[in-house]
Amino acid sequence: MNGALPMHLKACGAAAVLALAVWACHPARAAEPLPAEAELIAVLRSDASEADKALACKKLAIKGSAAAVGELATLLANERLASWARIPLEAIPGPEAEAALRTAAGSLSGRLLVGVINSLGVRRDAAATGLLEARLADADADVAAAAAAALGKIGTPAAGAILAQRLALGGAQLDDIAQATIVCAERLLAAGEAAEAARLADAVRMAKVSEQRQAEATRGLILARGQEGIPLLLETLRSPSRRLANIGLFTARELLDGPAAGDVDVALVEEITRLAGGGNAAQAALVVKVVADRNADGGAPAGLQAAVLRWAASGPQAVRLAALDAIGRIGDASAVDPLVALASDAAVADAARLALVALPGESVNRVVIGRLSGADATLQPILAQVIGARRIPAVAQLQPLVASADPVVRGAALEALGNVVDLANLGLLVDAVVKPRDAAEAETAQKALRTACVRMPDRDACAEKLAAAVATAAGDTKAKLLDVVGEVGGAKALATVKTAALSGDEPLADAATRLLGKWMTADAAPVLLELAAAPIGEKFQTRAIRGYIRIARQFALADAERAEMCQRALAAAKDVADRKSVLEILPRYPSPAMLAVADQATKLPGLEAEAKAAAAAIRAKLPK
Repeated sequence: MNGALPMHLKACGAAAVLALAVWACHPARAAEPLPAEAELIAVLRSDASEADKALACKKLAIKGSAAAVGELATLLANERLASWARIPLEAIPGPEAEAALRTAAGSLSGRLLVGVINSLGVRRDAAATGLLEARLADADADVAAAAAAALGKIGTPAAGAILAQRLALGGAQLDDIAQATIVCAERLLAAGEAAEAARLADAVRMAKVSEQRQAEATRGLILARGQEGIPLLLETLRSPSRRLANIGLFTARELLDGPAAGDVDVALVEEITRLAGGGNAAQAALVVKVVADRNADGGAPAGLQAAVLRWAASGPQAVRLAALDAIGRIGDASAVDPLVALASDAAVADAARLALVALPGESVNRVVIGRLSGADATLQPILAQVIGARRIPAVAQLQPLVASADPVVRGAALEALGNVVDLANLGLLVDAVVKPRDAAEAETAQKALRTACVRMPDRDACAEKLAAAVATAAGDTKAKLLDVVGEVGGAKALATVKTAALSGDEPLADAATRLLGKWMTADAAPVLLELAAAPIGEKFQTRAIRGYIRIARQFALADAERAEMCQRALAAAKDVADRKSVLEILPRYPSPAMLAVADQATKLPGLEAEAKAAAAAIRAKLPK
């Protein structure tokens, strides 16, 4: 209630709602000091508007004390201001506010009474237990439900006893009583009253309530019993009811921590084996995930890891996959060798690789690197993939694999280098692009080089190395390397692509102008404009001017800069269609500078009508 406008405030009128919203949302309010309590109380006593009184109530939730309780209590019978009065009455410390709420509960009815009862629950007023007990039998179902909920929030043994007694009677609104009893049990458990909490949870389980309440009570009973709740947990996990089985999974994640947590894990391990062997692989897989969740913060015992690896090695497919996911989360370096072996099993190869990648800890990296040195051609690709995915700096260990006679090993090594190679060793990938053994390797090498280059911290230094490679490469390799230069970006990359466009090598110029046409920064504009006038062939000139127009149309630019670009594009474009596309840009960014460009364009042959239309559109959008 405290964070939203109650429905009944609408009765105060639109002005009241607006006044409250403006006060609450204005940026200056955070620094504005609240009025003194006496001033706020004076507002409540005055004939001020209800909107002002609502605001005063809200401020009293912060500034109020016992002195304000009397005036706030007078508003509890006001249909429009009662909920605003309850905001501070729920917050003001001391017995006075609770006494006022209890007094009001004796004279109110309907929605107003429900609100006061809710506030007594918020305050957890144990002194209200008796009057709430009496309201459990109220003819108004909403009042009875509110009384039950308040007793649950109060959460004392006395409140629990009342709810349990009412629960045993059965009858109407039993689910409301059950829900309140469960809340009361949770409060008692949090206060260290585990035996009382267990008694209440068990009472709900024995009552004829909905399956949802049964499930909630079962969770409460398991948690309250602690170590003695493990058998009930296992029983719940085996339930044919999906709702109860799910609450078992949920509760298993919560039950016990510290030294006693191992007992739960041992029981769950045995249950997984029983479920998997009994044909319930789906439920077994879900319990495996629970075990992983319980131990995901590290420090899983060796025995648990061993059990999870056994499930990963054999058994139902669902359990194997769940176990591999689990070992990736809870395992350590000792799991590397078993996982490498499983990565050769076609049934779980992908999951095993993912687990190797996910294993936490630097020690895992050292084991993976060490394992690579003695691996054969079957395991080398697997380990190379893991090195790449984990970003292990193992360039020296991967380098020999690039020269392997096995194409699968070479491909895996190149992909891994794309993720781990540094600038100093970038030549390994450049050489693979320049001198591939076959078409597949050429594609893999180019992709790896692109991956490596876009993650280099020094773009210009990276582009410098690529530029040198472009200069010495032959044939279509130049264009392949130039594509990577375009991915790198930056000033040096832009200069390299410009040089390629002016090289006189038609395939290279084709690649260069294509890259410049989709360049992602506006610094390509001067280069494109220069190329549009350069003797590089009409096809490439057209591509350059259209790339220039694209920057003027799409990029964030200052008004004057965009207008100047449009003016230059109109002068440089040779095709009427390109000039018309420039005119289409002008109304999209209306400004006096753009209007001047449009007016001047009316003098260009073949553009008079379009230019006049653009000028008219700009004038319509500009302020008079």
